[in-house]
Amino acid sequence: MASFRDLLFQTKREVEEISTEEAEALFGDWTFLDVREADEFQQGSIPTSVFIPRGNLEIQIEAKIPDRKTPIVIYCAGGVRSAFAARTLAELGYEKVVSMLGGFNRWKDEGRSWAVPKTLDQEQRNRYQRHLLLPEVGDAGQQKLLESKVLLLGAGGLGSPAALYLAAAGVGNLGIIDMDVVDASNLQRQILHNMDRIGDRKVDSAKKTLTLLNPDVVVTTYDQRLGADNILDIIDGYDVIVDGTDNFPTRYLLNDAALKKKIPVVHGSIFRFEGQATVFDPYVGPCYRCFVPEPPPAELAPSCAEAGVLGVLPGIIGSIQAMEAIKILLGLGTSLSGRLLAYDALEETFRTFKMRRDPSCSTCSIDPADIVIAEYDDLCMPHATQPPVLG
Repeated sequence: MASFRDLLFQTKREVEEISTEEAEALFGDWTFLDVREADEFQQGSIPTSVFIPRGNLEIQIEAKIPDRKTPIVIYCAGGVRSAFAARTLAELGYEKVVSMLGGFNRWKDEGRSWAVPKTLDQEQRNRYQRHLLLPEVGDAGQQKLLESKVLLLGAGGLGSPAALYLAAAGVGNLGIIDMDVVDASNLQRQILHNMDRIGDRKVDSAKKTLTLLNPDVVVTTYDQRLGADNILDIIDGYDVIVDGTDNFPTRYLLNDAALKKKIPVVHGSIFRFEGQATVFDPYVGPCYRCFVPEPPPAELAPSCAEAGVLGVLPGIIGSIQAMEAIKILLGLGTSLSGRLLAYDALEETFRTFKMRRDPSCSTCSIDPADIVIAEYDDLCMPHATQPPVLG
């Protein structure tokens, strides 16, 4: 019967091992994989390393390093676990894998570059446990969410579910702009608020709800009108904007400012029993002006206050907006950029329509520096909702 020493000796004969000096020469060109345990990783790691504990290697490696041609330097504390990990990856078909002799301990002792990574504390690990189980998210993805900034335009029907799910997911910085107060008629769909908050400023009510839901989240409120004089300053620094507005002037204004700042916008709109969602990714997909070059006549775009809306509808569309925002932040999947998702609640159907950039678009076809930020109240009805669903 083979002993551990026998297994280690046999493994080291089968894998390629390199010195810390040789490994340092590969830094930047090769992917460094840390297979130590979480408590070891938290005390220090080689910068930019992919972290997968040895016990989870077979489960997580394909999600974190999907390309089997990726050259990989594996390290542990001293070079034992990394040798076994190298053999495992070779068996899984990874073509160029080496184990670093002496591991992180030798690397650190020799004065080579290392850093203490940002890690989740135990309370956060418990809160986001279901995210951490997803290889596509994991510790690095959750940390990225905590460092991300998302601006929500509106704390109403669409902004409510979007804000709740973004806060629950651990998006660490949420901005909310709304200059309205909570009214009893809002409570049929605006689930950020409650009866005790009637008469309160919506942004204040939203902040109370979100910070009670997740104390990790910093909520910045903007109790003011969004206009040409302040929009560039307000949106500056945000990674994604979730658009829950209900009027054309603000949508055109946001489109122009987001193009200028190159910030993706997750758009949503609702009307009676129908909803739409898409992503306007600056200079990648179409912008809002490619989608709606001119506002439709007022009689074709009555507001929800005039035509009504089923209360649960914004919950569906707002949740889709939250999902798209998280996908953008984490670089997951395929966004709705270039596609319009249309939902019909009465038929319970989703349909997707392709949208293309307009090469002659008045905004996204010109240099961002040439985009003029201006008010559009005189060109559009101030309370119009989205145009009719395509198709």
